[in-house]
Amino acid sequence: MAKNTSLYFRIVEGRNLPAKDVSGTSDPYCIVKVDNEVVARTATVWKNLNPFWGEEYTLHLPMGFHSLSFHVMDEDTIGHDDVIGKITLTKEAIGAQAKGLDCWLNLTKVDPDEEVQGEIHLGLELLKDTEKISLRCQVIEARDLAPRDISGTSDPFTRVIFNNHSAETSIIKKTRFPHWGETLELELDPEELREEEGTVTVQVWDWDMVGKNDFLGKLILSFVFSGKLGALRLKVRLVEDQILPSMYYQPLIDLLVDALTMLEEVTTVESRQDVAMTLVKIYLGQGLVVPFLDYLNTREVNHTTDPNTLFRSNSLASKAMEQFMKAVGMLYLHEVLKPIINRIFDEKKYIELDPISFKGAVSEAEVRDSSVELLQSYLTSIIESIVSSVDQCPPVMRVAFKQLHKRVEEQFTEPENEDVKYLAISGFFFLRFFAPAILTPKLFQLRDQHADTRTSRTLLLLAKALQSVGNLGLQLGHGKEQWMAPLHPIILRSVASVKDFLDKLIDIDHDTVPQRAVFTASVTVKEGFLHKHKAEGPQLLSRFAFKKRYFWLTSETLSYAKTPDWQVRSSIPIQCVCAVERVDENAFQQQNVMQVITQDNDGQLHTMYIQCKNVNELNQWLSAIRKVSIYNERMLPSFHPGVHRSGKWTCCLQADRAVAGCSRTHSAVTLGDWSDPLDPDVETQTIYKQLLQGKDKLRLVPENVLDGAECTVQQMKPCQGIAARLLVVIEDLEQAHATFQRREKEDATSVIMNP
Repeated sequence: MAKNTSLYFRIVEGRNLPAKDVSGTSDPYCIVKVDNEVVARTATVWKNLNPFWGEEYTLHLPMGFHSLSFHVMDEDTIGHDDVIGKITLTKEAIGAQAKGLDCWLNLTKVDPDEEVQGEIHLGLELLKDTEKISLRCQVIEARDLAPRDISGTSDPFTRVIFNNHSAETSIIKKTRFPHWGETLELELDPEELREEEGTVTVQVWDWDMVGKNDFLGKLILSFVFSGKLGALRLKVRLVEDQILPSMYYQPLIDLLVDALTMLEEVTTVESRQDVAMTLVKIYLGQGLVVPFLDYLNTREVNHTTDPNTLFRSNSLASKAMEQFMKAVGMLYLHEVLKPIINRIFDEKKYIELDPISFKGAVSEAEVRDSSVELLQSYLTSIIESIVSSVDQCPPVMRVAFKQLHKRVEEQFTEPENEDVKYLAISGFFFLRFFAPAILTPKLFQLRDQHADTRTSRTLLLLAKALQSVGNLGLQLGHGKEQWMAPLHPIILRSVASVKDFLDKLIDIDHDTVPQRAVFTASVTVKEGFLHKHKAEGPQLLSRFAFKKRYFWLTSETLSYAKTPDWQVRSSIPIQCVCAVERVDENAFQQQNVMQVITQDNDGQLHTMYIQCKNVNELNQWLSAIRKVSIYNERMLPSFHPGVHRSGKWTCCLQADRAVAGCSRTHSAVTLGDWSDPLDPDVETQTIYKQLLQGKDKLRLVPENVLDGAECTVQQMKPCQGIAARLLVVIEDLEQAHATFQRREKEDATSVIMNP
C-alpha cells in the first residue's frame, strides 16, 4: 500500500513586524522550508510592516517530513538581508488539526549566522507534578548531517541544554543518518520557568577520539512566544493517505458516474474546488472528461429557470469547469496573455479612471486622457490576442464548450434568450479564466513576482473591462463605477468579434478529439533562459563556468540552444532521466543550481548542472522535470549533492567518481499545480474520503430516488438505490484500509522481533 502526503500552505499576511531599515519600515518576504530545504520564497512587499502576500502552495511529499518553517526576512539592496524571525510547525502539530491551521502565529528569534546541514526529529514535553518539574526530550533521529570525518561520515551525538542543566545521548558511529530513540530528562527548579525568555537548546556534535568535537548544528526552542517580532497569518493543511491497489477502487470508479449528484450533496462549499479538480483528473485519465462535464452542465442548465443566474453559484458544475480549464488550458493561456502581461509590467504606467483616486500634480483631465489611451491599447491587444486564438485553444476544451453551447441552446429557446448560449461559454472563458489571470498573474505563473501598486491598479481596471467583454456589454452603465464609461465604446465594439470567436471555437468535430492526454509530445510544458554549466571547463571560475541557454521541456525531451530562435538544439530524452536534484551552494559557490542526471544505453551516468535565477524558478523547474519523468523505470535512490572536483566529491569526500550517492533522491517531491500527472488511485482515494465524511447524509437518502434521471448523456445512465450501493462500496474500502493497516503493524512488529 503506497503512501501519499500532501502539504498545503498559504502565507496570508504579516502584522506588527519590526522596522529593520533607517526609514522606520522593512521590506519583508518569506522563505519557506520543509525540514532544511527551501521550497518557496514569496515576493517582497516594499516598505511595509503589515504586508499582505496571499501566496499559496501545495507540496507532494511521498516520503514525509518532520517540520515546516517560515522565515521572515527584510530585503536589503546592499549587503545581506536581515532576519526578522521565524515560525516552525512540526508535522504532528499540523496533522493534529483535521481541517488544518488557519490562525495568527507569533514570530520567534532565529540566528542568521547558523548555516548548518541536516535535520533532527525531536519530541519535547514539560512534566509537572506535586514533587518535581522536569523537561523530557525524546531524541528520535537525525538525517543528512554534515560529514566531519575523512570517511565522509560523522559520529554524532545530541546534547540538550536548559540553563545549567544538560544531558547527552549515546554516540552513533560512522553515519550521517543516526537513530537514537532515546529519552533525556532534566529536573528543573520552578523558578527557572518564570523567566520571560526561557529556551531549550538542542546541539548535535561529531565525537572525535582525538582533539575537539566538531559542531554539527543546533536548534533553539522557546517556551514563551511574546510576539515582539510580529506575527504571520498562515493557513496550513496536511493530507496523509494510504493508497490501496487499483483493484480496490474500481467499484467506486464504476459507480461514480451515477453518484455525482450525491457527491455534490455531501461535500461542503469549502471542499468543492478540491473535489472538482479531483473529478476532472479522474475523467481526464479515463478519457471521459467531456461526458463528465456534459452531465454536470446538463443538470445545472435543466435546474436553472432564470438564465441570468446560470452558472453564477459555486456549484460542482461551475467548479469543475474552472478546474478543467486550468488543467488543460494553462499553456494556452500563457501563450495568449504572457506578451501583453509582460508589456504592462515593463511599462509601469500610472493609470487611473476613478476621480477619487487621482493624485499628484498632473491635472485630472491629463491623467484621464492618458489612462484611457493606454487602457484602450492594452485592452485591444488582449481582445485581439484572445479572438485570434481559436487554433491555439486545446481541442478538448473546444469540445466541452460545444456541448455546453448545445445544452443551453436546447433549454433556452426563446428569442429574448438568444445570447444565453454565448454568455454561458464567455462566463467561463472570460470571467473565470482570462480575467482572474490578468488580475493576479503570479497565481497563474505568468510572472514570478506580484505586481507593484501602480501595475496592480492597471491590471484591476483591465480585468474589470474584460469581465464586461465576457458579459457581452449587457450590464454597461448599470453599475456604480460610471468612471469606467470611457472604455464602454471599445467593449461594445468587441461584442461582435467575441461572438464570432465563440462560434468558431465550437466549430469542431467531437469524434476526432482525444480526451485522455493532457500533454502531448509537441507541447512545451516549461521554457525559459537558464544557465548551463560548461562541463569541459572545470578549471574556469564559477562566474564563467555557466553559459546562458534557452531551455524547452516537453513530455519527451529537455532541450536547449543559445537563443529561442536558434536552429540547432541539444536534447536529452526524458526517458533517460534518473534523478533531478539540488546542488549544494558550496559546490560552485553559486546559489539555485540543480542537476539533471541521465543514464545512457550502456548504463553510464551523465550529469548536467543548471543554474536558475532564484529559488522559486529552481523549484518550478525541479518539479516540472520530475513530473514528466515520474514514471521512468531507472530512477536513482541516491545522489551526490556536491560535485566531483580535485579527485573527490565535495559532499562526502569520496574519491571514486562512480560511488553511490550520499543523499537520498527526491524524485517524487513536486509542487502541486495544473501540470500534475494523473494518478487515478490517489484521486479516487480523495473522493472516497469525501464520501466517508458524508456517510451519515447518504443513509438519509430514500431508496427510490432516481439520482441521475435528469441526465441525457448516454454514458450517464440513471440508476436506483445509488445511496445504498455507495454505502456498501465505502464500507468495503474502510475494511480494506483497516486490513492493510493491520498487516503493516504486524509486519513492523515482526521486523522488531526478528531483526
